[in-house]
Amino acid sequence: MFTGIVQAIGRVCSCEMRGGDLRLEFATPEALLAGLATGDSIAVNGVCLTAVRIGDGAFAADVSSESLARTNLGALEVGARVNLEPALRAGQPLSGHLVTGHVDATAAILDVRADARALRIEVERPPALAVYVVEKGSVAVDGVSLTVNEVDRDRFGVAIVPHTREHTIIGEYRVGARVNLEVDLIARYLRGLLAAGPNRDAV
Repeated sequence: MFTGIVQAIGRVCSCEMRGGDLRLEFATPEALLAGLATGDSIAVNGVCLTAVRIGDGAFAADVSSESLARTNLGALEVGARVNLEPALRAGQPLSGHLVTGHVDATAAILDVRADARALRIEVERPPALAVYVVEKGSVAVDGVSLTVNEVDRDRFGVAIVPHTREHTIIGEYRVGARVNLEVDLIARYLRGLLAAGPNRDAV
């Protein structure tokens, strides 16, 4: 489980296909590596991965064919910067919102513009996720917990304050870039319960 509060920016230092999966290695700040052990979960652009090797200022993780199909990790190239967040530990504050690291879809950046000291970004709103992306609700974009400011039929808008712009890769977004989206966990479960109706079998 994660919170959508990015702890560091890493950089892809190697990409290697292995039997249909992808092994990625990320150069990572030592402060984050110091608390990471082999087998630990870490979110990379909002995708929950397992650290399989740690050392020499980097960690490696395998990306399955399922994750390659559903996220933007397969498009990463050596040198690309990524958002990193280690898994939430018991007792830590939940500063963002509950994020699982299970990406629902990728979406295109439709507009990026300055708004005083902030950035206003418009993101494609995939039809399958439209019911979950609502005004003043939460959404994770490349693993960053954001508040939805406005919603249109095919898009939604978010405001990026200077701190978030400086400490994530969002400041690098350009129109056409594809980002990982994860909708709010609570909204997903509520939707499922409502769809089941009042006569669902008791557990």
